[in-house]
Amino acid sequence: AAGLRQMRLALRRADCLVERSHIPLSGRNPALQEALGIRPHVLVLNKMDLADPRRQPVSAGAGPGGGSAGVTGRPVPVPLQVVPMVARLVADGPRYHRTESSEHNILVIGVPNVGKSSLINSLRRLHLKKGKATAVGGEPGITKAVLSRIQVCEKPLMYLVDTPGVLPPRLGDVEMGMKLALCGAIRDHLVGEDIMADYLLYTLNKQQQFRYVQRYRLGQPCDHIEPLLKHVALSQGRTQKVKVLTGTGNVNMMMLNYPAAAYEFLRDFRAGRLGRVTLD
Repeated sequence: AAGLRQMRLALRRADCLVERSHIPLSGRNPALQEALGIRPHVLVLNKMDLADPRRQPVSAGAGPGGGSAGVTGRPVPVPLQVVPMVARLVADGPRYHRTESSEHNILVIGVPNVGKSSLINSLRRLHLKKGKATAVGGEPGITKAVLSRIQVCEKPLMYLVDTPGVLPPRLGDVEMGMKLALCGAIRDHLVGEDIMADYLLYTLNKQQQFRYVQRYRLGQPCDHIEPLLKHVALSQGRTQKVKVLTGTGNVNMMMLNYPAAAYEFLRDFRAGRLGRVTLD
């Protein structure tokens, strides 16, 4: 709620919205479109190098806030597309009380941990040849508040405003929540690495993505997470020392570390080592 209030205040001087997302449908928060009203809207889908090339990108108009322009980064890198597209949308649309200003003020929105700050920093490097202006990290929650305007381009004069990631107050669809968790929009420990690993295995099997069989030296695909995590622990050396009480005293034993194996399974997926997968 606090994040949305901050965005509404920043929206008064915004000419366009740039929405960053890992996945085209589940990765978008419909509350953002409802709260931020009508503005030119660019949807930037990142992680395209990890997406399944056999599955066609979902049209931006199919999701919440239909009618937005999508940037998939297919033959041209995303940073090269954003500024020209935003400039064209702003020039073609009404600017109301901002008509006398030559500046382009852009609000960058999205769910947590989708690379909003990284996009701003890459645009600054590309167009201004300057270093990063906003903190980035591999976990959700790095950006805590709406920041000051950050210049990313000189011609046209363009400023972007970074915003904190905002999730819907309630995730009515459990599967949508699992997809967001797999993409890092929700912290792993809040969902449970073992539960996420189980859903990931289900997704890989459903899409017939069986690269995990070779990576973890399995004989064939499996439907149950326990034997898979056992092979992950064995192949990656994920063990832990456990003290066992016996009749003759305490004995230290080496046991397979299943939580560490689940985390390794998730990390391999996020790094693309299990193949290119599209969740939506």
